[in-house]
This record gives sequence, structure tokens and C-alpha cells, in this order.
Amino acid sequence: MKKYLLIFFLILLSTQTKAEIKKNIIQNLLNTNNFSFNFEQNINGKIENGNCVIQYPKKIYCKYNLKNKKILVSNGSSLVIKTNTSYYIYPLEKTPLNLILDKSYLLKKVKNLKERVIKDKFVNYNFIENDNEINIFFNKINHNLIGWQTLDIYQNLSITFLSSINKNQVLDKNLFTLPKQN
Repeated sequence: MKKYLLIFFLILLSTQTKAEIKKNIIQNLLNTNNFSFNFEQNINGKIENGNCVIQYPKKIYCKYNLKNKKILVSNGSSLVIKTNTSYYIYPLEKTPLNLILDKSYLLKKVKNLKERVIKDKFVNYNFIENDNEINIFFNKINHNLIGWQTLDIYQNLSITFLSSINKNQVLDKNLFTLPKQN
């Protein structure tokens, strides 16, 4: 009998823990206006890294550690990828980043989806929207967004890991201004 009570208690504790984790992830998102981080991005086996700043809603600035001085910038409506020799502009709404950078959308998804705990370290939510399958990952302990997995605009698998996260910093108001074409 004690064995069954222990199993019941562990199942109950596990359920409460998942509910508490979800609540903490939601609260953390609500309290986050912006955050900076280092990233490592794997696109079909090609690794790139650098640092980014995200400001909700829908703004991002990333500087890659590449010789071609690649940057990625969204002002909330357009997304620009610029290097020394190229310049691409896309409507943000046509990219998975449109959803990842939308805090209200993420909050709705986290509230309504069942989470998956991975290796007792990460919390994952998976959703499909506008033909985009997106996996977002949160740290189970500090509840920070720590990465995502999507198909990029060229249908390449893109996995992005975040580290060294700093939240709610004072940002330069011009940071998310789209760069001019070369």
C-alpha cells in the first residue's frame, strides 16, 4: 500500500511541477521586454555564431562572427540579411521569426500547449502555424527562452541555441533600423 501511495504522490508532484514550470515560463516571458544573448546556429550542418538582441514585439538584431560581416535585422515588419556582398529583404510575416519574436503569440502557445520536458533540463513546445513547424525551448530552471528549431525561408533545418542571456537592458533606439543596401 505504501508503494502505491508513493507512486501516486510522485505522479501528483510531477504534475504540479509541470504546471509550476509552465506558470514560471509565462511569468518570465511577461517580465521580459528585451534580451541579448550569444547564439550558435546550425543550418543543415553549417555552424554560425554571434550575438543578438531581441526586443518584443518582433524586433531582432544579430551580428554574426563571420568574415563577411553578416547581420540580420528586423524592425518589426521587415527582415534584412546583409553581408559585405549581399542584401536580402523579406516580409517578416513570411518567416518563422515572425512567430518567435511575437511575445503575445508565444504566451498563447505556452498557455495552451502541453510541454515536453527533455532530460530534466529543457522544456519544449511544438506548434505548426502557416506551414511553419516550430520547436521552442526553455531552460527548466531559470525559465529563459534558450533556443528554437525551424525550417528557414529556404526550407533548411535551422537550430538556434542561446547562451549568456541578459534581460531588460537599456537599448539604443536605432538598433533595429534596417541597414541600407550596399
